[in-house]
Amino acid sequence: MTSNVGGLDRILRIVVGLALISLVYVGPQTPWGWLGVIPLTTAFIGFCPAYRLLGIRT
Repeated sequence: MTSNVGGLDRILRIVVGLALISLVYVGPQTPWGWLGVIPLTTAFIGFCPAYRLLGIRT
């Protein structure tokens, strides 16, 4: 797995992931907020499977 997620993309993924997870505790308090784990994981690993399928590198 080669890294295909760039610096700015990582920062945006972390912000979006934390915002989604915060919905579990604040706001509508639905379990859908746990989808924020996906962008957080891809940000910390530096690899996005969807980007590989689409041939995108940031």
